Amino acid sequence: MKRIVITSLFATAFLGAQAQTFTDSARVRSAEPQYESVSVPRNECSSHWVNEPGRRISAERQASQERQYGGAIVGGLAGGILGHQVGGGSGKDAATALGVVLGAIAGDRLENRDARPQYDSGQYDNGGYETAQREVKRCRTVYDAQTRITGYRVSYEYRGQNYTTFMRTNPGNSLPVRVSVDPITQ
Repeated sequence: MKRIVITSLFATAFLGAQAQTFTDSARVRSAEPQYESVSVPRNECSSHWVNEPGRRISAERQASQERQYGGAIVGGLAGGILGHQVGGGSGKDAATALGVVLGAIAGDRLENRDARPQYDSGQYDNGGYETAQREVKRCRTVYDAQTRITGYRVSYEYRGQNYTTFMRTNPGNSLPVRVSVDPITQ
């Protein structure tokens, strides 16, 4: 019994040793690229300006922004003196009055040129806060669909037989193949 087992193992090993493997070249008939769709993320950003309340204005700065009347008084006096120099008789009185009015307006504008704007309802008051503009940038992720080659479906012919396989790269006009020859036992 042991001899039969040993003999069959020996015969199997002997037949396996008779198999030969070699490489040959097959003719490529076609190589069709195979594609896949992928989503590629990218950032899309936009920016815009917003008004927002800023920091509280200090008491000194707020006081400096209040309306000053010294310029109107000095301008009115200077305009009156200049107007009095022009004209004669009753025209002198009209020129003096006109000089006072124009001088007061000019002096007031010079004195208060950096002050906050006035509206019909009185001086603008924002509660002691400055307003500031700030740029706000918003971004979102957008997915772009792209196609890419995953490989090639290759049809090739070897010794009159047609075969198909999938390869990562394009093989060109010929394809190396491994050929294994095993004897048929009966």
